[in-house]
Amino acid sequence: MEEKMKPYFLLSPMLIIIVGILGFGIVNCILQSLGYFPAVGLREITFKYYREVFTSADFIQSLNFSVYTSMVSSILSVVMGISIAYFILISNKGNGVLNKIYRIPIIVPHTVVVLLVFNVLSQSGVISRIFYYMGIIKNTSQFPLFIFDRKGLGIITTYVWKEVPFIALVVYGTMSRVNKKLFEAALNLGASKKRAFFYVVLPLIMPSVVSCFLIVFAFSFGSFEVPYLIGPTFPKALPVKAYIEYSNSDLTNRPYAMVINTILIIITSILIFLYERCFSLFWGKQDRKYDRK
Repeated sequence: MEEKMKPYFLLSPMLIIIVGILGFGIVNCILQSLGYFPAVGLREITFKYYREVFTSADFIQSLNFSVYTSMVSSILSVVMGISIAYFILISNKGNGVLNKIYRIPIIVPHTVVVLLVFNVLSQSGVISRIFYYMGIIKNTSQFPLFIFDRKGLGIITTYVWKEVPFIALVVYGTMSRVNKKLFEAALNLGASKKRAFFYVVLPLIMPSVVSCFLIVFAFSFGSFEVPYLIGPTFPKALPVKAYIEYSNSDLTNRPYAMVINTILIIITSILIFLYERCFSLFWGKQDRKYDRK
């Protein structure tokens, strides 16, 4: 018992600070979302602000926009990340230059990636100027709008550039531990590499794939800096809309921001629960399999 409790005692000073600050912030956020904000004279608990937010067309559009950009970027990142990991695995370049290059975006901050995307994909960016000098477009305004567009293409591009290496790194680690004899047996039985991957390798790495998807979706859904810097004027991503409501000079408007923040907390908590559930189911199956052995 003493050995089991030792790690918790060692971590307790840091945990008390983190949980205390985080817990106070969450409780304060929920109370203010319910209209309890004594500093500005709001003392009555009410669900009025929730009703107004959920019936607001702006909120619905912001929610749809956040879900759309997060879902599209996460799906693209998963597909590309798995493809890169599989290519590295079958080409036996696990320790090669490619294995080092694709990891570079992981260490680059999102704000730097936003600047890179802006300089490359904006109408005054590098690609637009190249097209102009090549005579493909007559002026830079004819270049497709990737930044500040309502389709969120710049936001999606930024997320994909950052998330693909993370997914490839995690999936490659899982994929490399798959018994190669299963893959070789499928090939010997007449399956192509494509069919062997989809019917043998992919089901075995699916828990890692689902976990990666949940992680990158939760991160992109709650991200603020990317949609704030290169997002459209309308609709705003939910974190950006929460910031705008929070920074309103009228402090009685604060509960609306806290309602949006509470919704973000709830959605993120659900994703965390699904992530934990996914891993517990996977490891539970693994433990039962080893017990039978």
